[in-house]
Order: sequence, then C-alpha cells, then structure tokens
Amino acid sequence: MHFLHPFPFFLAFLWDQIVGDPPKWPHPVIYMGKFIAWYEKIFNQGSPRRRRFWGVVLTIIVVAGSFFLTYGLIWLVKWIFPLGGFIVEVLLLSTTLAGKSLLDAGKAVLTPLQNGDLVGARTKLSWYVSRDTSQMEEEEIVRGTVETLAENYVDGILSPLIYMAIGGAPLAMAFKGVSTLDSMIAYRNERYEDFGWFAARLDDLANYIPARISVALLLIVGWLHRKPVHYAYKIWRRDAKGHPSPNGGNPESIMAGLLEIQLGGKNIYQGKVQYRAAMGDPLHTQTWLDIKECKKVIRTGTWLAFGLLGVILYFLL
Repeated sequence: MHFLHPFPFFLAFLWDQIVGDPPKWPHPVIYMGKFIAWYEKIFNQGSPRRRRFWGVVLTIIVVAGSFFLTYGLIWLVKWIFPLGGFIVEVLLLSTTLAGKSLLDAGKAVLTPLQNGDLVGARTKLSWYVSRDTSQMEEEEIVRGTVETLAENYVDGILSPLIYMAIGGAPLAMAFKGVSTLDSMIAYRNERYEDFGWFAARLDDLANYIPARISVALLLIVGWLHRKPVHYAYKIWRRDAKGHPSPNGGNPESIMAGLLEIQLGGKNIYQGKVQYRAAMGDPLHTQTWLDIKECKKVIRTGTWLAFGLLGVILYFLL
C-alpha cells in the first residue's frame, strides 16, 4: 500500500480550507499531548543526562508511533472497507494542516482591534502566544500577531503539505508528532532544557528546508500582491539570521519586508523581559491593517504551495 496519491492530498487540503478542525471532533494532537504530558511527569526528573535520555526516548516513541499507527489504521480500514480507508486517510491528512485555523486566529485578534477593543485583542492573542499580552498596545499586538502568522505558515501549512506530498498521511502525522513535542517540551528553561533538547533539534531539522522554501514562495506572493519584493529580499538577507530559531527568521523577515514593518524587540515571558533581534525597518506605525495584509499573504502563500505541490504530485504519479 502506498500513500503518494494526489486525490487524498487535494481533498484533505480542501477540507482544511473549508471546514478546518471541528471543535467537537477527536484530534490526534489531543491524544499526542495527553501522552506527552503523562510521560513527562514520570520521566522528566533526575540528572541532566537522565532527562536527556528519556526525552530522546519520548521523541522516538511519539514520532515513530504517529507514523506506524497512522499507517496501520489506514491499512486496516482499507482492508475491511476500501472507501472507508480512503475517507480515514483524507481526514487524518486534514488534521495535520492548520490553514483555516491560522487565518481564524488572525481574524480573532483583528476583529476586536478594528473595533478599538484592546482588551479583547490582548485576550485573543494570549490564546496563541506564550508571551504576556496583558499590557500590550495596538502596535505590540499587531507585531505579535504578524510574527505568529508568519512563523506558523511554515510549521502549520507548508511543512505538513510537503510531508504529505512526500510520504502521505503517515509521514505528515509523524511531522505533527515532532511539532507537538516542540510546542510542549522544547523550551529553554530549567524544566525542559535537557528533557526537550532532542525534540527541539528534530523540529529544527524537520522545518529546515520548508522554512527556506517559504522565502521563495512568500516573495512570489509579494510580487503577486505588488509588495516591495526587492526590499523584502534585502531584509531577509540582513535580518533572518538574528532570529533565535534557525527557521523562524526566514518567513518572519520576509513578512516584515513585505509589510514594511519591524518585527522582533521586547517581549515579556512570565514577568521576565526578553529582547529579540529586530527584523525589518519601522517604515510606518503598525496597525490592524498590517494583520489584514499579512492574512492575505498567508492565504495566497497557502494556495500557491498547494498548487505547486499538487502539480508535482499529479505529473509524477
């Protein structure tokens, strides 16, 4: 049984764009998260070496388990009822994408900002970022939202699409396991520094090529939307390497250039002030219009990635 077929890829993408993740439906990430949390409470203790060892074991279990459980489930259902197996494959593929969810997150912050409701915008942004949003002014809220949309274009849309195209649902779900681990245990603090180091490095590796592909795609999108593409390229060359992540600076610096704004700067995490290297130049004061423009770029970039990968799949297979 092989998974490199264009039709599940097409249908899963359309399902994500139209339906997204229905809130009452079971989602694989929920079960991954529960297992990770249970395992972490038991094994994330002892010496740094012990924590690292059990963190590596957890990462292998989650990533390999996601791959083989997905493969086995689809194989079993297809063996019993071929059409049912096809449906399961499409639904599982759709859960690895966050296209509609990402744009909905942007809209959730944008709407109260448009209405002058800073408190509401701060609350909505706090759902999607780990930084303290309670005292943010409009420009800081906009910056946080644009950074989130740009960075998640890679790990929530582009990377899953690429892994879907390469290895179907099993590989896409394995990537989702990597992403879930990164979001839960890959923090540079006393609790997770050792336990989550391998998950963090694996996430960096899994997103390394997609993050660099995103540069080309977003520049094309910028050209389509008549944005300052040459300026964005200049900002990418100058500022991307200043991002603490080896991947996040790529889409964020391009977005900063396309919107002609400055990202990075002061953030507050659990009462502690941290400064991230600036990306872009503050050519104008950031307003809710920048979130609106960012959403347009992300939406077009999503369809562009889907179209290019879909064409490749169609003609290769």
